[in-house]
Amino acid sequence: MDLRLPGLQGLRRLRHPRRWLSATAAVVVLAAAGTWTAAASDTAPPVHQSDRKMAIDGVTLDTSYFTTGGSTRRPAVLLAHGFGGNKEDVRKEAEDLAKDGYAVLTWSARGFGKSTGKIGLNDPSGEVKDVSKLIDWLAKQPDVQLDKPGDPRVGMAGGSYGGAISLLAAGYDDRVDAIAPAITYWNLADALFPNGVFKKLWAGIFINSGGGCAKFEPALCQMYNRVAESGKPDAQARALLEARSPSAVAKQINVPTLLIQGQTDSLFPLGQADAAEKAIRANGAPVDVDWIAGGHDGGDMETSRVQARVTSWFDRYLKDDKNTDTGPAFRVTRTGGVDSTDGAAQLRGASGSAYPGLESDPRTIALTGRREQSFTNPAGASPPAISALPGLGSTGGLSQLSSLGIGVSLDFPGQYAAFDSAPVTNSLRITGSPTVTVHVKSTSDDTVLFGKVYDVGPGGTQQVLPSQLVTPLRIDGTKSGKDVTITLPAIDYDVQSGHHLRLVLASTDLGYASPAAPATYTVTLKSDLKVPTAPSVTTAAATLPSWVWWLPLAGAAIALALLLTGRRRTATAPPAPELSEVPLQITDLSKRYAKSADRYAVRDLSFRVEKGQVLGLLGPNGAGKTTTLRMLMGLIKPDAGEIRVFGHAIRPGAPVLSRVGAFVEGAGFLPHLSGRENLELYWQATGRPPEDAHLEEALEIAGLGDALARAVRTYSQGMRQRLAIAQAMLGLPDLLILDEPTNGLDPPQIREMREVMIRYAEAGRTVIVSSHLLAEVEQSCTHLVVMDRGRLVQAGPVAEIIGSGDTLLVGLASDISDPLVEKIAALTDVESVVRAEGGLLVRLAPGDEPTPGDAPAPGDELVSANSPTNGASTAAATAAAVTPGGAVTPAGTATEGTTSPPPTQGPQGPGTAARLLVELVRLEVPVSSVGPHRRLEDAFLTLIGGSA
Repeated sequence: MDLRLPGLQGLRRLRHPRRWLSATAAVVVLAAAGTWTAAASDTAPPVHQSDRKMAIDGVTLDTSYFTTGGSTRRPAVLLAHGFGGNKEDVRKEAEDLAKDGYAVLTWSARGFGKSTGKIGLNDPSGEVKDVSKLIDWLAKQPDVQLDKPGDPRVGMAGGSYGGAISLLAAGYDDRVDAIAPAITYWNLADALFPNGVFKKLWAGIFINSGGGCAKFEPALCQMYNRVAESGKPDAQARALLEARSPSAVAKQINVPTLLIQGQTDSLFPLGQADAAEKAIRANGAPVDVDWIAGGHDGGDMETSRVQARVTSWFDRYLKDDKNTDTGPAFRVTRTGGVDSTDGAAQLRGASGSAYPGLESDPRTIALTGRREQSFTNPAGASPPAISALPGLGSTGGLSQLSSLGIGVSLDFPGQYAAFDSAPVTNSLRITGSPTVTVHVKSTSDDTVLFGKVYDVGPGGTQQVLPSQLVTPLRIDGTKSGKDVTITLPAIDYDVQSGHHLRLVLASTDLGYASPAAPATYTVTLKSDLKVPTAPSVTTAAATLPSWVWWLPLAGAAIALALLLTGRRRTATAPPAPELSEVPLQITDLSKRYAKSADRYAVRDLSFRVEKGQVLGLLGPNGAGKTTTLRMLMGLIKPDAGEIRVFGHAIRPGAPVLSRVGAFVEGAGFLPHLSGRENLELYWQATGRPPEDAHLEEALEIAGLGDALARAVRTYSQGMRQRLAIAQAMLGLPDLLILDEPTNGLDPPQIREMREVMIRYAEAGRTVIVSSHLLAEVEQSCTHLVVMDRGRLVQAGPVAEIIGSGDTLLVGLASDISDPLVEKIAALTDVESVVRAEGGLLVRLAPGDEPTPGDAPAPGDELVSANSPTNGASTAAATAAAVTPGGAVTPAGTATEGTTSPPPTQGPQGPGTAARLLVELVRLEVPVSSVGPHRRLEDAFLTLIGGSA
C-alpha cells in the first residue's frame, strides 16, 4: 500500500507496497553526487539537478536541488516524500516547480532511501530539526530570494507523512512562509488511537512500511509492541505520538495554508483537516480546504488539478502575485457518474465561499425500529465485521467502490444493532459528520463500539457504507449504563430519493482491536440522527454554452459583434479538396494556458480520423482532451496549427460545423420546458427545416419515454444526460463528438449508449468520444488517440494499441500445488509460469503466426468460465481492419485506400491458447477463466507512465 500524494508525493504509483507518508532533510554538504540537466521544452530553460549528501548530528541525508540557473533570485520550495519512499518520488514535481520559477529542494527522510538514521515519525529533535537546517542551507544559495539575511522565502508541500512535516516545520521555524500539506494528520494519536481504540491494521502497515520495528527510534518500537500486544493504547503511547503531531504546535502555525484532504481515507479522515483548519484560522492565517476524491484507501488522487492548485497557492503567497486565483475557500470533489465494469467514476467539483466545517446546517432524520437492542461481542472479537481494508488503494480501494454505489461491507448477525430512517423524499446531500446520542449498557466495563451510517436502496437490496468509514468508540463505565453522543465519520455523500439511512452500532471491526472477552451490549436510541447538509456548498451549474443553441446562434452573435465593432473577418484558409471526405484532420495544434508564454494545454497535436470510425480520445486529467474538443467546435481559437473538418478549416461560425454534432460537458436546458420542447426549440434555433431534425430517431435514442412530456427541472442527472446526447444527434451529423457521454447513466443505459455509437458509425458516420471509462472505450471504440500533457502519445486501432502480448491470465477456482505448477510450466506451448493474484500468469512459447485473414478454427477463442466471451474487442478489431484509410495515425501518415489485416491473438496465434486450455483440463487444473493479460487499462497506464 502506497500512501504518497500524486503530483506532490508520487501517489500516482499506488502499486509499491513500501512507500507512503514523508518528512525530513539535512544540512552540511559532505559530497556532491553530480549534476545533470533534465530535458526541457523548446521554450523553457533546462532544469539542473544537483545531488548532495548532507549531515547533521551524525545522520546523513540524501538531497537534490532543482533550479533553472541564472542570477535571478527566486522563492524556494521544500518537497517532502511519502513514508516508505524517498526523494525520487517527488522528482517530477520538483522539476515542474523549478520550471515555474522556484528553487526546489527534495530529500530522503531519516531511515529512507540513501539517508541514514532511525525513523522518528517527525520527531521535533530529529526530522523537524533537519528541515530547519535545510532552510539554513537554502538561505546561502545565490539564486534563492531572501526576506532578510538567513531567512529565505520558502514554502513546503508534502503528502501524508510529508504533509505533517510541512505543518510541523511551519510551527517550529518562523521562516516558513506558506505550506500545502495533503492527506495528512493533525494529531497522530487521534489517527492511530481514535477515541481510545487501537487502529491495528494501519499501525501494522505503518511499522512494516518503515522496514520493521528495528528501523524506528527505540521509544516508538517499544510503544508499538506494547500497544499491539495489549490491544489498548495507554496514556504514555498517546503522549509520545502527540508530541510528534502538528497539534502540539497549533498556536505557532500562522502561515497561509492549503489543506488537501482525502475523502477515501480511513487512516487520516476529513476530521484531521477540520481540526487543522480551525486551529490555523484561529491564528489569523489564510486557510483554504480541498477535499479530493482519493486518499489512503485509493480513489482518484486528482493529480493534475491538485498540483496546479498548489502551484497557484505558492504563486500567490511566495511570489506575491496578487492576481493569482488560488481557488475557492472550500472545494469538494463529488462523484457524478457510475462505473461500467472497471472504469473510474466521473468527478465534479463543488465549492463554497467559506469552509463550512463538519456541522453546518444539520437536518434531523428520525430513526425507527426497536429503540432498545442487544447484541454480543464474541470471544476473541471474532469473526470481525468488515468496513475498510487498508492496502487496497492499489486496486481502486473499497472506498472507491462505495463511491460508485457498490456495497462491500459486512456485519455479522447478532453482533450489531441497527436503526433505520424512513425513505428520503428528496435527494439528501450529507456534508460533514452526522451525530446521534445513545444509551449504552454492557456486561463488561470495557466496551468498544463501531458506529456507521449506511445508505440503503429501495427494498433494502443495496447497502453502501460511504467511503467505507466507521467511528470506533471506547466507552468506560457501562455496566450501570451511560449516555454517549457519537460523532460519525465526516463524508460528502448524496442519498438519493427513495433511499433511507441505517445507523449501525457493531461490536467488532477488522481494522481495529476489540476486547477479547465476550460481552453483551445493550443500546438504546436517545436521539434522532442529525446530518449536516452545508447548503452553501454548491456544484457549479453548467453554464449555457454556445453549443446549446449551437452554431447558428453563435454565428449570429459573432456577426453582430463584428458589425458593432467594425472589425473585419480574418481571411479564412480555402478548403482542401483532397480532404473533402475526411471527417477530421488536426495538424500541429497548440493552445497555451491563459497568461502563460510557455505552458501548454495542447502542444503540436496531429492526427486524422476517417469515416466509420468510433474514435476514443483518452488521457489523464489535464491531458488537453477538453481543450482539443473546444477548439474543434470553434469555441476557442488555437494559438498555432489548424483543424479541418471535411477539408474546411474550423473557425467560429464556420458553415461546415453544421455537419458536426457535439455533447461537451453537458448541455443547458430551459428547466420549465419539457424534454421534447427543449429539443424542438433547439432545432428551431438552427434555422434548418423540421424534417431534417430526425427528431423521432433522437427521442428513441434518449429512451426517456413519458418523461419527455415533463419539465426538465424534474429530470435526474442521468435523464438530462440522455436528453443532451439526443440533442447532439439531431440532424444525424456526419461527425458526432461526445465528451463523457455515459456520465450519470446506469449500466444498462451505458450498454445502450455503446450500441448507439457503434450503430451510428456503421452508417458511415464518425464518432469521437472522450471518456474515463476504459472498459467502455475498449468495447465501443475502433480506434484510439492517447494524449498526455497536451501531446499525442499514440494513435491507432484499439487492437493494435492494446496488443494481446504473449501472456495469458489463467484464473483458478482454487489454489493448486507447486508440483502441478511445475507440470504446467513443462508443457510444450509454455515458456514460464508464475503465480499471480487470482491465478497464474502463463507466458506462451513463440509459435507459428497464422496467415493474415485466416479465421480461427472452432474452439480457438479464449474462454471464460465466469462470463460470456468478450466479443466487443474483437468487433472493434474487425472494424479497424475494414475502415477506409486504415488506422488513425499522426496526420499525413495514414495509408489511405488500404485495408488492414485482421489482428491475431498475438505471436503464438489463437490456437495456442486453445491447446493450453485442453492441457490444463487434462492436468485437472481448476480453471475458471483464460484470457489475455493485457487490457486497455494496462496499455493506457503504460503509455502515460501511470500519470492518470
